[in-house]
Amino acid sequence: MASTEQPTPQIVAFFDIDNTIMRGASIFHLARGLFSRKFLTVSDITKYGAAQGKFLLAGKENIQDMARITENALAFVAGRNVSEVMALADEIYDENMESKVWPGTIELARGHLASGHQVWLVSAAPIELADLIARKLGFTGALATVSEVVEGTYTGKLVSKPMHGPEKAAAIERLAISMEIDLANCFAYSDSINDIPLLTKVGNPRAVNPDSHLRNFAKLANWPIHDYRRQRIVKRYVIPAGITTLALVGTRAGLAINSSRKSENSR
Repeated sequence: MASTEQPTPQIVAFFDIDNTIMRGASIFHLARGLFSRKFLTVSDITKYGAAQGKFLLAGKENIQDMARITENALAFVAGRNVSEVMALADEIYDENMESKVWPGTIELARGHLASGHQVWLVSAAPIELADLIARKLGFTGALATVSEVVEGTYTGKLVSKPMHGPEKAAAIERLAISMEIDLANCFAYSDSINDIPLLTKVGNPRAVNPDSHLRNFAKLANWPIHDYRRQRIVKRYVIPAGITTLALVGTRAGLAINSSRKSENSR
């Protein structure tokens, strides 16, 4: 007799990288690491910083503007060998980027893996960097911006549109079609209001370390909010300050008691 049980639907959890998985911008950590190895010049890092500033200010600009700004931001690897850059990126991750990941977000992702779900990164970062981070963290894969490579060398131009805003939603939709996944069963995690298209594409959106706009949106939509930045501040500053205060109070109390005893003994 044939089984009447229905197969368990495949569930995917999609995670943004910057400020969701990792503190700060992953590509900035990479650029700093390359600069410290003298792989980039002061001119390279200055141009990159200026481009990143424009990228952050662009926010909700149209996709053509975002492509131009992203190409400018990726220009620091133009003419560089892909294998060489990624070998250094592997070192930089271990030395500098691994310590930047949010333990709470990683715990969420590993909870999905333990439940048999796939975990994909979705990021505006270059696909090679996103793939590296996914591999280091033991995730399923990554969807990210694809740079043009000719004969193993970055040209500084893009093959795909930058994986930003609506492009993230389109990318997970393409993946869902190819894998026959129902996005209504899936999860998405992000820190930015720019990722509303991604978050609203799935049935289970989550805000992680949200900016003020996303926090307000998530509250109105009754989405779960995970803020590990505040927990970090409490652990790093508030708790030690409290312990120090208690120690000072205890010390002063001890001094007062000793002073009182000495006074009594001298009578």
